[in-house]
Amino acid sequence: MAKADSKSASKASKTSLEQVLNEQVANLNVLYVKIHNYHWYVKGENFFTLHVKFEELYNDVTEKMDAIAERLLTIKGSPAATMKEYLEIATIQEATGKEDERAMVQALVEDFATLSESFQEGIELADKEGDEATADLLTGFKGDLEKHMWMLRTYLG
Repeated sequence: MAKADSKSASKASKTSLEQVLNEQVANLNVLYVKIHNYHWYVKGENFFTLHVKFEELYNDVTEKMDAIAERLLTIKGSPAATMKEYLEIATIQEATGKEDERAMVQALVEDFATLSESFQEGIELADKEGDEATADLLTGFKGDLEKHMWMLRTYLG
């Protein structure tokens, strides 16, 4: 009986880890579109700086999204893979299209904070599962986000 209980607990944790990872995939996909919006529509005296930075960020987001989706497949999960799923699962909101450059940068700081919290949750769940590879992947990504947040906050002054 103890083995069955252990398997049930493991299954519940795996489901939770899969849910958290899928939320991350969804958030990263919404964020990818959002940052592209900012990249295309940024205006003002900081256009050249922000246009390049936004391209760097959406490329980084793409790499993270793909790595997490592939990790989900590796642990026998199923990554969300449609816009409908992304919009249903994501906790990050789309761009309104009316943001000025400061609002764009501030929104990214907030979105990266949301992702960082989700990565921490995933790290803790992966640790409970003994899934060191997932925990390590998310730990590296969390560190990257912290650096992005620092740079964007510094830009805001």
